Amino acid sequence: MKDFFKQLTFLQIVYIILAGVAASGLVSAPIALAGGLVFALIFGNPLKKISQPVSTHLLRWSIVGLGFGMNIHAVAKAGQEGFLFAAATIAGTLLIGFLLGKLFKIDKNTSLLISSGTAICGGSAIAAVGPVINADSKSMSVSLVTIFMLNAVALFIFPELGHLLNLSELQFGTWSAISIHDTSSVVGAASKYGDEALKTATTIKLTRALWIIPLALGLSFINKNGKKKISVPWFILFFICATLITTFFPEGKEVYDGIKTVAKHGLVLTLFLIGSSLTRNDIKAVGFMPMLQGLILWIIISCSSLLAVMYLV
Repeated sequence: MKDFFKQLTFLQIVYIILAGVAASGLVSAPIALAGGLVFALIFGNPLKKISQPVSTHLLRWSIVGLGFGMNIHAVAKAGQEGFLFAAATIAGTLLIGFLLGKLFKIDKNTSLLISSGTAICGGSAIAAVGPVINADSKSMSVSLVTIFMLNAVALFIFPELGHLLNLSELQFGTWSAISIHDTSSVVGAASKYGDEALKTATTIKLTRALWIIPLALGLSFINKNGKKKISVPWFILFFICATLITTFFPEGKEVYDGIKTVAKHGLVLTLFLIGSSLTRNDIKAVGFMPMLQGLILWIIISCSSLLAVMYLV
C-alpha cells in the first residue's frame, strides 16, 4: 500500500481526495458532477483507466442499494401505470429523432444512437444499441458526449424548474425519469428534490430502461445482426430483488436504511467520476448538428412530458 501511494503523482492524490469528498456525503450530486467536470477540463483525468470502469460498476450497485428503500408493490404499480406512456414517448422520440437526423444530414448511426439515448436511458441504451447496428467508435463517442452534456445541464436546472413550477415530489420524480437521459442524473436530480421524488424517479426510470431489450432486439432483426450480443441491464433484476427483500422482511429496516445511505453516497461519487471522464477533445469531436439534434429532442420530450405530468399526475 505504501508503494502504491509513493507512485502517485500530485494530481492523482488531489483527484483521490476530491473523490473522497464526493463519497462522504458533504456535497450534493450536482456539485460532485460539476467538480469532476471542472477538474477534468482543467487538468485532465489522472486516473482515467481506473475511474471509468469503477463508475460503471458503482452506478449499478448504487441503484441496487436504493432498492432497499422501496416497496415491490409500488414498483409494480409504477411499471403497470407507465407502460403505455413509456411506449408512446419512446416511439415518438425515435420517430422525431429519425426525422431530425434526415433534416440535419447526420450520420445514420449517430442519429439513431442519440435518439435511443434520449428515448430510454442515455449511455446504457447507446451501449446496448451500438454493437447491434455496427456503430463505429466515432458515432459512439459523439452520441455519448452529446447525451452526457445535456445530462449535466439537466442535473442542475431540473430541481430549480421543479420548485419554480411548484411540482409535487411525485410529479417531479415522474418528469425527471422521463426527461433526463441517464439513470445517474435522474437519481441525482430526484435525490435533491426529496425522498418521494427519488423513489418515484428511480422506479419509473428503471422500468423504462427495460425497453432497451425490445429496442435492441428489433434493431438486431432489422439489421439482420443476430450474432451480436445484446447488452441487458441485469442490475435491474437485483434492484427488484432488493425491493422484494425490503417488502417481505421489514424487520431489517435499520440495515436497509444503512444500505440506502451508502448507495446515495456511492451515487454522488459516481457522478464525480462520470464528470471527470469528459475531456476537451470529447467536446470538440461532437460537432454542432448532433448536439442540435440532441438538444431539440430533449426540449421536445421535456416540455411534452412536463405538460402531461402537470395535468395527469
